[in-house]
Amino acid sequence: MIHSETFGGRDLTCAYNTSGKNRMDSITRRSFLEKAGVSSISLGTIAERHESKCASAQETRAKHAAPPALTRYAIARCVTEWAYSSGKAYADPFNEVELDVVFTDPQGREQRVPAFWAGEQVWRVRYAPAAPGRYTYRTVSSDPTNPDLHGQNGALEVSAYAGDNPLRQHGPVRVASDHLHFEHEDGEPFFWLGDTWWMGLCSRLRWPEDFQTLVADRVRKGFTVIQIIAGLYPDMPAFDPRGANEAGFPWETDYARINPRYFDAADLRIQYLVEHGLAPCIVACWGYFLPWMGVAKLKQHWRNLIARWGAYPVIWCLAGEGTMPYYLSKTKAEDAALQKRGWTELGRYVRSVDPFHHPITIHPGDSARTQVEDPSVLDFDMLQTGHSDRKSIPRTVNQVLGSLESTPRMPVLVGEVCYEGIMEASRQEVQRFMFWTSILNGARGHTYGANGIWQVNTADHPYGPSPHGHSWGDTPWDTAAKLPGSEQIGLGKALLMRYPWWRFEAHPEWVDPHWSKEHCDLPYAAGIPGEVRFVFVPQMTFETPKVKGLESGVVYEAFLFDPASGKRHDVGQVTPDPTGAWQPSLLPTFADWVIVLEKTA
Repeated sequence: MIHSETFGGRDLTCAYNTSGKNRMDSITRRSFLEKAGVSSISLGTIAERHESKCASAQETRAKHAAPPALTRYAIARCVTEWAYSSGKAYADPFNEVELDVVFTDPQGREQRVPAFWAGEQVWRVRYAPAAPGRYTYRTVSSDPTNPDLHGQNGALEVSAYAGDNPLRQHGPVRVASDHLHFEHEDGEPFFWLGDTWWMGLCSRLRWPEDFQTLVADRVRKGFTVIQIIAGLYPDMPAFDPRGANEAGFPWETDYARINPRYFDAADLRIQYLVEHGLAPCIVACWGYFLPWMGVAKLKQHWRNLIARWGAYPVIWCLAGEGTMPYYLSKTKAEDAALQKRGWTELGRYVRSVDPFHHPITIHPGDSARTQVEDPSVLDFDMLQTGHSDRKSIPRTVNQVLGSLESTPRMPVLVGEVCYEGIMEASRQEVQRFMFWTSILNGARGHTYGANGIWQVNTADHPYGPSPHGHSWGDTPWDTAAKLPGSEQIGLGKALLMRYPWWRFEAHPEWVDPHWSKEHCDLPYAAGIPGEVRFVFVPQMTFETPKVKGLESGVVYEAFLFDPASGKRHDVGQVTPDPTGAWQPSLLPTFADWVIVLEKTA
């Protein structure tokens, strides 16, 4: 039995250009048909198109034929959704039955999309067609004797997207062919500027007011990714009330089955991120849930996440701190080994089940590569490099470079470092340092974190202690959202976006003095030879650094960029000495600066 629905609410959300304004609204079936240019179609049951049968012989045969296939309507790179209801009652539908829908695109390529159990005897499928055209689909159930779930078929007429959401204009994020940076599906480079909302699906970050306020702030500052956990959180035991959302917990307390209502509530938040151009980096759980739940249950967890959210432009993170045992475990060595094996198996599973092939990583204690037995199950390396204020700088620099030198080659980014304000340290100047040194050394993205947001402190109810007995701090999330580091790394990203940043290469030899393993506080340089140079000066000294190796025949102009305010100070044309070196005059203040040289001729 198929549930027929209108395109509205959660079934299809897309951006439209209406009356000269860009709007991201749920759309009715009527407005969809008007905007997609579809005519001569009933506005009753969704997308049913029947040919008239005139001859009585044809009518007689039709009575005994299979029901006509449905034709549904969708927009490219937007999620469309419908339900299948089983007339056959299963005692434990989540564990007894799996349902897939196989879509065939206009070129004949197939995608096998898992459906998710929606409660009772209902399964739902979500799909985002990649391009306009006519698609067909058919259902495949693990119970082939159930005609409500198995052998249903239909067609999907897909129109082009006409809005301005970059995740729909250009498509979801993937790894580029150079295996060093990210890009959209259409090849448009994607700059990963992430924020850390580990517990952002819990009810302590109220929906809609708190969540939408934080989204608006992060969009304004230029963030593009939100790292968020699918309900199985760190720094708490299982089923701690601090982790619940409006519908409870993601699983029943014996892990017998998921709680569909939890994920219905979480849907609103994931969809809202996407509607506002933020790619969710979905972390399935914290790593120590693997010994508690086992690989088989976590495969079910992952299948549900892929079915629920895989049609959206998401990024997958297998787990957080993948091999870290539970804080109070008495068998930490055994747990760590078990987790490493398990996450390797789960990485292969996610790749085999996800029909959209979203990028996969795992959040580590150091490098994602060390959290699995086979790093080829990953698409990019996410690093965690410490929370010790400036003492974490050498480790951050060395880990970025070490990963870039490792095989297999993959994009590298720092996914956790020095949450702003943690332990009353790691303030904005440290945030700038971590961002600029990572990017200029070859990282193709960066994730920021503010202490107070990740655990969702509120003024009335601070998060409190972790299982080890200590609290990371009580700064409320809405105060932490205003910490200056988030604005300042957004300014850095905005500057880089003016240039082909994905082509930048590290060139420490371009500046003297320059950093070394013994002196990480000296300048860093990167850019594109003959086109553009960036020099990050971490701290002012009485003598400005010298830019070296300037190409003969290339004319540069220079300006100074204040990474704290975003203000630009024009220097003018660069006149190198006979050796190809140039030294700017004194920098305006004793602070960090970015020196930019642009080719003009």
